[in-house]
Amino acid sequence: ERAFELKDFPTVHAGIVKWPMSVIRLMATDTEQLIEASEWIRHQWESYSDASVQVKAYSDSGERHHTVTPIARFRDGRYEMDIVLRDNQRTEEFPDGLFHPHQDVQHIKKENIGLIEVMGTAILPGRLKNELQNVIAFLNGDETVDLGVHTAWAQDMKEEYDFGTDDAEAIVRQEVGYKFERVLQDAGVFKRDEAGQVAFQRFIATLNVKN
Repeated sequence: ERAFELKDFPTVHAGIVKWPMSVIRLMATDTEQLIEASEWIRHQWESYSDASVQVKAYSDSGERHHTVTPIARFRDGRYEMDIVLRDNQRTEEFPDGLFHPHQDVQHIKKENIGLIEVMGTAILPGRLKNELQNVIAFLNGDETVDLGVHTAWAQDMKEEYDFGTDDAEAIVRQEVGYKFERVLQDAGVFKRDEAGQVAFQRFIATLNVKN
């Protein structure tokens, strides 16, 4: 989405990936330079804070909040490293994690976001297999099914769509996809809005400043 320079690693091409989570992509033919640049970014991120977007490297008791999820690949003759910035801090408002799936999407996904999900493949809990069948039945007119934690969501869909003509199963699959996108957005440290992207650029600027 947006390239930037790493002055101490001139053979490494760097940029921000257009993705709900906060991802820096490095590309190089020299694996040693790629690894060193990746380690430098991880090192900088571990101690980086920005109160304007609630990014906080350490708790008041000194517990470290920051880590990265690295994703390496070889493509088109070059090595790539995606570095996903993570922040595991908890707050009173978000006791499961400020950058964790928030309460309103936890009926679909409340577990931690792992490597495969960071890359865009949803790993959903097994309970959904039966639960979503109940949601589909409800949308098709069965008022007797137990919707459980999906009640409000199912009611919203029933009001939004015409299930006389729309296919309930296809719509539920689509809406689950929207929820998963929200899960990734919640886990994104620098949000995709203007304030978040400006803050991301501030962090990028620190990558060319030696401590």
